[in-house]
Amino acid sequence: MGKETKTNACRILDRAKISYEEREYPVDENDLSGVHVAEVLGVPPESMYKTLVLKGDKTGYLVILIPVAEELDLKKCAKLSGNKKVEMLPMKDLQGITGYIRGGCSPVGMKKQFPTFVQEEAREREGFIISAGRRGAQLVLSPTELVSFLRGEFADCIQK
Repeated sequence: MGKETKTNACRILDRAKISYEEREYPVDENDLSGVHVAEVLGVPPESMYKTLVLKGDKTGYLVILIPVAEELDLKKCAKLSGNKKVEMLPMKDLQGITGYIRGGCSPVGMKKQFPTFVQEEAREREGFIISAGRRGAQLVLSPTELVSFLRGEFADCIQK
């Protein structure tokens, strides 16, 4: 990817000297799901993580990264974030809060740094795939490096 098309997330990771590999794919506006993107890239869905933004009743916004085929457990997310309850951020509010759109939301480079939680199984992975901050681009990087950089934590966030 040339300098002129680097995403903000890529520039931030470059400045932090965090290594990553960028993967591009053709965008299907009719299917923006992470499972579809994993299929297009030819990677197992458990290696690709979606970025979800929630709002807690006490602490405000938080960011959760879980494998694309998994379902979020709102009760677990509320408890681990110090809230009584959390709910998904309405899609219409996503860009205003994060600076990103659906299908291109990266945990790196949001308008503000929000508390970030990454599904605990990612800790065991050498690399995982997250959004590069625009549709059609993904990043492969170390989960432990990302969590450290974002001052996040690994936690159990999914329905089992």
